[in-house]
Amino acid sequence: MKKVLTLAAAMVITFGSLMAQNTFKGIVKYKVESTGEVSMSIPEEAATAEVKVSGDDMYTKSAIFAGGLTECVLVQNLKQTACMDYSQFLSYLRSQDFEFTYEGSGKLMIKNEYKASDFDSVDIPDTEPGHFYYEYVAGETKQIAGMTAKKIVRHRYDDEGVDHPMVMWYSDEIGPKINVLFGGIKGMPLECTMDQGEGRAITYTATEIVKGKVKEADFLLPDGYDTLSEEELNTLGEELNEAIELLQGE
Repeated sequence: MKKVLTLAAAMVITFGSLMAQNTFKGIVKYKVESTGEVSMSIPEEAATAEVKVSGDDMYTKSAIFAGGLTECVLVQNLKQTACMDYSQFLSYLRSQDFEFTYEGSGKLMIKNEYKASDFDSVDIPDTEPGHFYYEYVAGETKQIAGMTAKKIVRHRYDDEGVDHPMVMWYSDEIGPKINVLFGGIKGMPLECTMDQGEGRAITYTATEIVKGKVKEADFLLPDGYDTLSEEELNTLGEELNEAIELLQGE
């Protein structure tokens, strides 16, 4: 069982090809809301999100899917490429007299390549701390944005053995057979509530599914990003962690 995947862990794994599961081309649009007992402020620019889909390919610039420092993510079957901007963070650390082997701007293109067997156990119960598995709930569906959505529960256990379930509703008629952007689920999420702790929660819900209106140019990655080798990325990660630990110790 794999631990929860992160974009920053740029581990390159041998690629195993898959036949496309779906031929859907279009855009899945979402609204993003605060739904916990404690209200959260959702910035206007983050209150909507979208994922462009073309068969097994997906592209998003939305913060809720890409992450804080990630400007865009491209998924091509089991390949995932993230354009991440560490420029301000690196600039600050350099102003504090930290030196790095990497001398670029900090705009990085991070590539991850998986194989199908990495996700073979993702729906097998696993209660080890830091691990997760998906429970596909049979017979429970609801209509979301004109699609029939099926229920998944992601189970994740903490160090005390407490489960932190996350409910997701998805369509297996859209997206790749193994969706690496969303932890390997079998399709595209249409609704999900994420616990933010201390009574706070965020829910994203599909509001519109637009068929068509995507073209090859919509899946092109921007220019101006450095592509580092696995060794260079690991070195940079180690140096960043060392700098952060030194700052925290002051």
